[in-house]
Amino acid sequence: MMTILCLGLSHHTAPVEVRERLHFSTPALNATLVRVGGRGASPSAGISELAILSTCNRLEVYAVTQAEDFESLIALIEETGAVPRADFVPCLYRHSGAEAVTHLCRVAAGLDSMILGEPQILGQVTDAYHLALEQGAVKSVLSALFRATIHAGKRARTETGISRNPATLGSVAVKMAEAVVGELVSRRVLVVGAGEMAELAVEALRARGARHIAVVNRTWERAAQLAAGWGAHALPFEQLAEALADADVVITSTGASHVVITVDLMQTALAQRPQRPLMCIDIAVPRDVDPEVRSLPNVHYYDIDDLEAHLNGALAEREREIPRVEAIVVEETHAFLKWLHSLDIAPLIADLRAKADAIRRAEVEKTLRRLPHIGEAERRHIETLTEALVNKLLHEPTLRLKVEASNGRAAEYAAALRHLFALND
Repeated sequence: MMTILCLGLSHHTAPVEVRERLHFSTPALNATLVRVGGRGASPSAGISELAILSTCNRLEVYAVTQAEDFESLIALIEETGAVPRADFVPCLYRHSGAEAVTHLCRVAAGLDSMILGEPQILGQVTDAYHLALEQGAVKSVLSALFRATIHAGKRARTETGISRNPATLGSVAVKMAEAVVGELVSRRVLVVGAGEMAELAVEALRARGARHIAVVNRTWERAAQLAAGWGAHALPFEQLAEALADADVVITSTGASHVVITVDLMQTALAQRPQRPLMCIDIAVPRDVDPEVRSLPNVHYYDIDDLEAHLNGALAEREREIPRVEAIVVEETHAFLKWLHSLDIAPLIADLRAKADAIRRAEVEKTLRRLPHIGEAERRHIETLTEALVNKLLHEPTLRLKVEASNGRAAEYAAALRHLFALND
């Protein structure tokens, strides 16, 4: 029997040291998805549909399988991430059926995020769906599931206040920096990276009064574009050491798969600014800064997990919206499961009607052989009469089957009817 599985880990269950090792690049995701959805691909280890959600704070694999077998998904993560299973299996959570559906709806609605109601996760769920769709790895079931959960996320944002005054990792990092170093008006801030998270950080810095902001990125044009939009100053990546030496606060958020700021690079920068403290906030996964910089004098280093401890009562207003969002999740989960259960009944109804019509046609043909002298009009009347009888006899059972399917008893009724009417013969 078909089942939906979710296997994952997140900031709730795994430290950043584990999450950064299992943060899949787009090429890695494509290579894995194409094994299921590529042209000529056959179901991999019983997986007929597959989607992977990989973000800073979570890795989740969604699959449609013929059995509740999480082992094949664990093997898939192990192979794609090249990480021994012993290092991540203790951090995993497992959901199947309705639990998997509810979980993804809660994720898309922002209820499971490190920052309650943060807006980026809905876009990340949408991107995961489109990536799997492009590779043909999602078909009818996961396509319907992701559309339902994306709808749940949109409803949460438009019908409730869960995303009111939205906080982001960038804005929390800026607030944390201000709490440590004081007002940012006179501080020199360096932002390393020029993606969405870096832009949100620059926006938050400006909102907090920061005037001296420099942006460094491997692609200088992107850094210049971001800096120009917010009145900041762009620097080439080759000047990273000099920029570190000049900064009071550093916020890093690149998409690099390796450390960008090493201990040696930090020591070089510190040598140019003796006795001057430097606050470094790393919100990237994988991390941009070697965590060993904590051991250097006058360096105050924080990673993405440290930010969680600084979330405070500012979320109280959004927390009051949780019951309303949970109600939306229940509605969207129920609607999807109703559709999913109908899939078990639809083939049964088709088989039942096909068998009834085959019996009808055989009996009509037998009767017409005994009445060789009747005309074509009478023959059509007999056909119409028998078709109407079959439709009326099956109408009420068909309606009741659909009702039972929506109550989650599709499999039970399907098995009983297939046995009673010998539909498997």
